[in-house]
Amino acid sequence: MQDSQLSDSYLAEQSILGDQQRFRQLYHRYHQKVRSTLYQLCGPSILDDLVQEVFLRAWKGLPQLRQTSQFSTWLYRICWNVACDQRRKYAQQRTFDSKLNTKSSDQVPAPDLMQLHYQDLVQRGLAQLSLEHRAVIVLHDLEEVPQKEVAEILGIPVGTVKSRLFNARAAMRQFLQQQGVQL
Repeated sequence: MQDSQLSDSYLAEQSILGDQQRFRQLYHRYHQKVRSTLYQLCGPSILDDLVQEVFLRAWKGLPQLRQTSQFSTWLYRICWNVACDQRRKYAQQRTFDSKLNTKSSDQVPAPDLMQLHYQDLVQRGLAQLSLEHRAVIVLHDLEEVPQKEVAEILGIPVGTVKSRLFNARAAMRQFLQQQGVQL
């Protein structure tokens, strides 16, 4: 059987036993998805560090993984936790900066819309959403994770996922229409 045909469950079981090569295969299988998810949730500023943090936590946490068949859901949960931790750190830093009465260097004037690529426009639209709404739209619509898995990853009921997805899509639609995109 080729390496690409090995199941996540098998690779995770072998990784738990200390097989670094099998974990490396899981890393290669999920690296782009984790990177994309974190980019959508946290932006590009320290993306490489966040991706590294997700896989470091995954490697260290493998012995606690109960159902190896749920590896992708478990990995996305770690991804979500890393994104939440980053958001908390960012909020604390902004509070600290505002106490010092310094101007945030992260504030950039809005670019000319005619020069924006579609990806940039979507990224700006996502940035307008709360982290909770952004998470469901990124995981479900962009990463194509089923709603039931999104619920498991975020630790919320499926009904809440559906509600947040509906509201996030409506907000994105409104944002894009305000930017002149015909839907």
